Amino acid sequence: MVAFFCKMAKSEVEKTKGSLHWNILDSYILKKFLGSVTYSIMLLMAIIIVVDITENLQHFLDNKAPMSAVITGYYLNFIPYFINLFIPLFTFISVIWFTSKLSSQNEIVAILNGGVSFYRMLVPYLAGALIVASCSLVLANFIVPKTNKGMYKFKETYMDHHALARLNIHIKNSSNSYIYLERWTIAEKVGYQFTYEVLGGETMEYKLSAQRVVYNEDAQNWTLYGGTERRIVGDKEYFSTFIQKDTVFNLTPMDLNQEAFISETMSTPQLNKFIKEEKAKGSTLVDHYVIEQQRRLANPFGTIIMTIFAVCVSSRKTRRGVGVHIFIGMGLAFTFVFFQQISTVFSVQGNMPPGLGTWIPNIICLILCVILLRSTPK
Repeated sequence: MVAFFCKMAKSEVEKTKGSLHWNILDSYILKKFLGSVTYSIMLLMAIIIVVDITENLQHFLDNKAPMSAVITGYYLNFIPYFINLFIPLFTFISVIWFTSKLSSQNEIVAILNGGVSFYRMLVPYLAGALIVASCSLVLANFIVPKTNKGMYKFKETYMDHHALARLNIHIKNSSNSYIYLERWTIAEKVGYQFTYEVLGGETMEYKLSAQRVVYNEDAQNWTLYGGTERRIVGDKEYFSTFIQKDTVFNLTPMDLNQEAFISETMSTPQLNKFIKEEKAKGSTLVDHYVIEQQRRLANPFGTIIMTIFAVCVSSRKTRRGVGVHIFIGMGLAFTFVFFQQISTVFSVQGNMPPGLGTWIPNIICLILCVILLRSTPK
């Protein structure tokens, strides 16, 4: 499919060879593009902020959050996150809006009748999409992780959004040792149904179990309560029980406190290194981290695809005016968001590779783009 798209684009470039230099028409469309994207971002973010204030105002008041902290600690960090999250949709709606107006005013018909091919007309759209995608790439990989860190810090302080407990934790402690906790309470630093296993080849050499485990902040060690200890040496097995036992593991509460959102606070170089370390530990949250890693690339790429998609949908002149294109555009936009959520859920809960799940909405839109490009009047 991609090869076909590239071949079709190459043939059109050859047809318009000699007319690819930038001109006044390109500047006009690019100006419309960037202006519409900026306007839609400002408008939609204003709506999102008003809705968020309505939902969280009581939290701010109950927790006595200062106005300065709400503005600088929350909303200044909140805005980049949502802009980056929905930037393909902002771009899609913007292109639908101003291209529909061009079509309704017969400007696109005039452009095509003037000898400019449809594919040549896409050049300023693609230039605008590349600018927006580049901004999204910088936002997603470097700026948003920093603002997310500030936003989560504010939530933990003033909105009581910190996690209370984690369930069913599996950690690879070393090359041959594993730790399991059925439940870990983050605030109290207490775990339940603890198991530590050391494997030797195909057999187990050592197993330590406890009903409860507590981390001692001052001594930097762990205290186990109500447990058993089993050790196998050659053909002999030694078994003992204990009421209380102090010991040390290559493990800290920070390793147990990690949640899926921690990946959103890391720059991409840090995230890549972190994923390698978590894979080595056998973390159950690796899929979440990989999804975040791939989303940072899929979102900017999706901006380009959604731009072409929007031009194909809105460049057709209809008697019903701009409203039809806006209605269709909003429907497609919400469908895109729906597919994003469904594919992410299947990546985490199902058997779908996490990287693939993030890219499925883009792949579907790319296929639709190819179909629409072939059928759009030129």
